[in-house]
Amino acid sequence: MAHMYLATLMLLGSGELGREFAIAAKRLGCRVIACDRYDDAPAMQVADAREVFPMLDGAALRAAVEKHRPDYIVPEIEAIDTATLGDLEREGWHVVPSAKAVQLTMNRDGIRDFAANELGLITSRFLFAETREEAIAAASTIGLPAVVKPVMSSSGKGQSVARTADELGTAFDYAVANMRGDRPRVIVEEFIAFDYEITLLTVSTRDGVLFCPPIGHRQESGDYRESWQPAPMNDAVLKSAEDQAARVVTALGGHGIFGVEFFIAGDRAIFSELSPRPHDTGMVTLIGQSPNEFELHLRAILGLPIPAIELAGPAASAVILADRESHDFGFSGVAEALAQGEPGNPVDLRLFAKPNTLKNRRMGVALARADSLEEATALAVEAAGRVSIFYA
Repeated sequence: MAHMYLATLMLLGSGELGREFAIAAKRLGCRVIACDRYDDAPAMQVADAREVFPMLDGAALRAAVEKHRPDYIVPEIEAIDTATLGDLEREGWHVVPSAKAVQLTMNRDGIRDFAANELGLITSRFLFAETREEAIAAASTIGLPAVVKPVMSSSGKGQSVARTADELGTAFDYAVANMRGDRPRVIVEEFIAFDYEITLLTVSTRDGVLFCPPIGHRQESGDYRESWQPAPMNDAVLKSAEDQAARVVTALGGHGIFGVEFFIAGDRAIFSELSPRPHDTGMVTLIGQSPNEFELHLRAILGLPIPAIELAGPAASAVILADRESHDFGFSGVAEALAQGEPGNPVDLRLFAKPNTLKNRRMGVALARADSLEEATALAVEAAGRVSIFYA
C-alpha cells in the first residue's frame, strides 16, 4: 500500500458506531475497510472498501485480513470469531485494543469472572446457568429478584428481571432466544437496587489512562433510550469508578476507548460490564465534548496526542426507534426536529442509513446541548419525537 494513507483500519462490524469511527478515521486520512454480515451497513457507506461475511466465520475473517493487510483490526461488535483474532495477533497483526480484551468481553461470563475474581473489582453476586434448572438453582443461591441475561448479546438484548421463581424459566428462555452465538448460557445476577447507572468512557493511551466526564443513561428492555453528560455524582464515588476502570483496562492491555459501565448505589460504584470500543450511550459526546469518543478511540489506537478532553456543556441524546420490520421506509420531521435548537442550545441528528428497519431497532439519535442536563434531555427527547419513520 502506498503511503498516501496514515493507516489502514479494518472494522469488524459496521453499524452506527462504526460509521462515526470511520468518519473520524477518514478525516485523518486513514483507509477504512468496513466488514459486516450484511451489505450496505452504515460504515460501509463512508468506507474505502467493504467485505460482507459473518463475523463468526473465522476463515472468511482471515481471508479479509490477508486480502487488505490492515495496520489495525478494529472490532465494533461482540460476536466475532475471537479464536481467529487471537491467532492473527500471535502472527503479528494488531488487534484493537488486544485479542485478550476482545475475547474476555465477547461473553459476559469472561469479563465478569476476570473483573471479580482476578482484579477484585466491586461487582454484584452472580452465577452462570446453561439450563432452566441451573438458572432456578442459581437464583435460589443469589436470591430474588434476579437479573437474567445471555452471556453473549448486544445492546442489552435478552435481559429481564425475574421477581418470582415462576418467572425464572421464562427469563431463561427469553435470554437464550435473544442471545448471539450458539452457546445457551446465561448469567443470573443479584438485582442491585441502584440509584442510577453510568458509562465511564475510559481511554487507554500510550501516555496513560484518561477519562471522559461520566455519562448517565436510561434503559428500556436492556437497551438505552436516553443518555446525558456529565452525570452528576459524588466525587469520591466517581474516583472509585475511575480507579476500577483504570485497573481493568490496564489489565486487558492495548490502546483505545473502553465503555465501562457501573451501577451507582449510595457510596458504591459497582462494576457491571465493559466494551473495548466506543459505547452507544457515548453518542452524546458527538455534541457534548471534544474530542468525541470516536476521535478519542482513533487517536489512542494510532498513538496520537490527546491534549485535553473538553466538555462543551450539559448534553443529551435520545434514540429514534423503528416500530416494525421493513425494507421500504423513509424519515419525516427532520426540519421540525432541528428547529428545536436555538443559539447556545444546539440540536443535531444522526440518521444511521441502515438498509432496513426492525421492531425497536435504533435508526437514529437526536443530540442536544443546553444550560442544564434537564433542558438538554428534554430538548433531545423532543427532537427525537419530531422525527417519524414512514413505511411504504
